[in-house]
Amino acid sequence: MTLETSSVPQTTWSLSRISIWVIIPLIIGILLSLLIPRPAIGVIYLSDAIYYYSAHDMIRQIAAAKNSPDIRAVVIVMTSPGGTVTDTESVYREIMSLRKTKPVVTVIEGMAASGGYYVASGSDYIIAKASSEIGNIGVIGTLPQEPIVYEDVYSTGPYKIWGMPRDTFSRELEMLKIGFLEVVKLGRADRLKLADEIILRGEVYSGSDALKYGLIDRLGSQTDAEEKAAELAGIRHYRVIDLYDEAGLTAKVMDPMGFFLTDSNGNKTTYPAQPGSYLLYIPGLGDAQ
Repeated sequence: MTLETSSVPQTTWSLSRISIWVIIPLIIGILLSLLIPRPAIGVIYLSDAIYYYSAHDMIRQIAAAKNSPDIRAVVIVMTSPGGTVTDTESVYREIMSLRKTKPVVTVIEGMAASGGYYVASGSDYIIAKASSEIGNIGVIGTLPQEPIVYEDVYSTGPYKIWGMPRDTFSRELEMLKIGFLEVVKLGRADRLKLADEIILRGEVYSGSDALKYGLIDRLGSQTDAEEKAAELAGIRHYRVIDLYDEAGLTAKVMDPMGFFLTDSNGNKTTYPAQPGSYLLYIPGLGDAQ
């Protein structure tokens, strides 16, 4: 009696072995992919004037992005009227340093005026809303008083109290104005469609007009900004990280003196509390004088 061997079990066994050799590497690959962190887009939120405390927080977040291998690009979400000259320049320089290794995209929500736009100009790409307020390029400052003698104050020089004569202060503002213009021209390059004298009029433009004049690159949202940052970084399947937490900042550092002046009723105004030079948009200043 001859026993016949069925080919069905052999075929099933062969298919099973093939399946095992396909499935096991697939499972291993999935497990390994879970162990490898996905690339990230870091987000910095600026919803304040730019002065010592807000600049300190921003610079901490920029440093965190620069030092993290997982963060491949940064998005700055901005609503700011600007701020002090020194602090604005400090943030701008840190952004330019970050851009050497990682792209930076700014999305303007409500406003990027004066120093706010100065900082945004350091980005690779700028997105805004159609209704955003953008521009106000220039410098504002309080002129020192003429030399005066106080009966109860002794000073060793005529400008010891005020620091400098009025004409020196005016020349300093002119120098800062030209520096601001150069920052804008460097950042926007051939995209800019306004002559220097028009830029320096200090106008505030809507997002739609800012796009037409080359002050921004497109209209859009924060999501659009994150997608553009990922594109510039050459990454996909990314996650979004709030750099405030990544930088170890647990609570907003408050200015004990207050950057903005408060009126007699305790209401915050749009005027800086201290005299000086500012890259700051102060709406209604002319009416208040």
